[in-house]
Amino acid sequence: MASFLLKGGRIIDPAAGRDEVGDLVIEGGRIARVGPAVKLGPAPGGQADKTIDCRGRIVSPGFIDLHVHFREPPFEGGSERAGLAETIATGAASAVGGGFTAAEFRGHNTMAVK
Repeated sequence: MASFLLKGGRIIDPAAGRDEVGDLVIEGGRIARVGPAVKLGPAPGGQADKTIDCRGRIVSPGFIDLHVHFREPPFEGGSERAGLAETIATGAASAVGGGFTAAEFRGHNTMAVK
């Protein structure tokens, strides 16, 4: 499995009480080390498979949106907005793009529930 070094980002983890600029190493799909100028472990050649420059960026656990209204299906039947409304797929893609890893659906959705 690939190893990653996220270098120089602002690491924020409220659960661990962490808010600092530093590096984060991911090995085997798990966070292996966090801190200022961390060292890689037994990766071949002592280098990560991929290093990502995170200076000026925030590195944090995924965000959870506790109040979303995805609209499914899109508007139909002559509406000037036909085809422009979001679907569950486009809403989820937008959430992921913004750093959200979970979303709680709220009322007023037009999707069928069985």
